[in-house]
Amino acid sequence: MAEKLVIKLTAGADAPERCSQGFTVAAVAAASGVEVSLWLTGESAWFALPGRAAEFTLPHAAPLPDLIAGVMAGGRITVCTQCAARRGIEEEDVMDGVRIAGAQVFVSEIMPDGVRALVY
Repeated sequence: MAEKLVIKLTAGADAPERCSQGFTVAAVAAASGVEVSLWLTGESAWFALPGRAAEFTLPHAAPLPDLIAGVMAGGRITVCTQCAARRGIEEEDVMDGVRIAGAQVFVSEIMPDGVRALVY
């Protein structure tokens, strides 16, 4: 089994099923004891802002705030630097515990042995 799972989520409210799937897999992995790093890129970057996840609804899907709490309990959430900048999102805007980092950090997370990476 992988020691760490890195998930890059490229979809937000623009592709709700793919968005929900990424958050769900990340939360389930964290609840299963896997170290999780969830990267919010593109339109998913908006979910790093307080209250934004509560606005998202998808029938038959777990609420995003619950999934985010699950990920945060067993992992880390990162917003892509460029994605944040394009949306005017700064460090002081994101939820507590969420960081903004760039491609160099992403690559350093996915390259070690024992890491699996998924993209949604």
